[in-house]
Amino acid sequence: MGFALNTSAWRRTATAFALAALTAATLAACGGSDDDSTGESRIASLKLIGTASLPTGTMFEGVEFGGISGLDQATDGSYWAIADDRGGERGTPRFYNLSIDYGATGPVTVKVNRQTYMQREDGTTFPANARTVDPEAIRLAPNGNLYWSSEGNWGTTSATLFQPFLREMTTAGKFVREFKTPAAYNYVDNSTTGGRSNKLFEALTVAPDGTVFVANEDALVQDGPITTIQAGSVVRVTAMDPATGAAKAQYAYQLPKIPVDAPAGAPFGPDNGLSDMLAIGNKKFIAIERAFASGIGNTIRLVLTEITDATTNVTSMASLAGNAAYTPMTRKLLLEMPITYQGVKLDNIEAITWGKTLPNGHRTIVLAADNNFTADTQANQFMVFEVIPD
Repeated sequence: MGFALNTSAWRRTATAFALAALTAATLAACGGSDDDSTGESRIASLKLIGTASLPTGTMFEGVEFGGISGLDQATDGSYWAIADDRGGERGTPRFYNLSIDYGATGPVTVKVNRQTYMQREDGTTFPANARTVDPEAIRLAPNGNLYWSSEGNWGTTSATLFQPFLREMTTAGKFVREFKTPAAYNYVDNSTTGGRSNKLFEALTVAPDGTVFVANEDALVQDGPITTIQAGSVVRVTAMDPATGAAKAQYAYQLPKIPVDAPAGAPFGPDNGLSDMLAIGNKKFIAIERAFASGIGNTIRLVLTEITDATTNVTSMASLAGNAAYTPMTRKLLLEMPITYQGVKLDNIEAITWGKTLPNGHRTIVLAADNNFTADTQANQFMVFEVIPD
């Protein structure tokens, strides 16, 4: 049983991630992203098709729907979406299956099909009344399972500190395994080294060859200050081997400085971060840079970025701060959407996935916003773009 909402036009393209990472032929059979033998999609620009919103406060099976921080298309054309409810907020940590239906010019119907709780190793769900996990991203695995990431929870005691992780689960939420992510991401003291509270595994994607990439939102403590109005920062994008579950390489991605300042007296300062990535090839991605200024709004940048032969593997570099010598991933601005874009007030965009293919053969991309369960100023926003190939 679900609920539906009709609104303005979107579209979506077929995903490359399910049962499709083994060969280019398999990718093609599943409608995946293989414009050539490497599975690479060629993108010149993006054209906004339409938007849709589910209002904050929407209930499903007695639980508030929202906090959508990750989105990926399933093999049947529906979508997996994960909520960043940590527990102790709106309910038990959970993920959803959504239907997003539309024609080439709309209207759009968004339907929540089902809600599922993630399970721990012992088969129990995460507690509904305590912060033990912070779900941020979800991706379809080539074997039909789901990968998902957590920022963990920073705390000053063993009872309140939970490390970030990358895990695999079934579509029923059952624990399968945990990847061996580098210890550099772990919380230590939130001050001198290690991960920063609420700044860890936001970005997650799966390349056509099956490699899993995960990245932190803003700089680790040892890698220098987080982004400011005056200067950018650097994050680490780690390539994970799906066979062994271990890291096989790590790369630096440079975040630019915050584009818009918050006004004097704002309840908190402005920020910028890497909120998600979408693989468009084995080493090419669309990155979402999401900046926010309290009282003003969100600036969303979609960036083409690539790991080239010149990009430094920074695995062995203890710090990327100061005069550290490395070559980062390339960065080319694909689309900048400042505060209000083509009449649409931008929300907290944290997710990106392929959508369906249009009748003209062009693919689409779907973005989703985390509404932070904030009723007065935010909504569960979705945006759809037509991919104009080069």
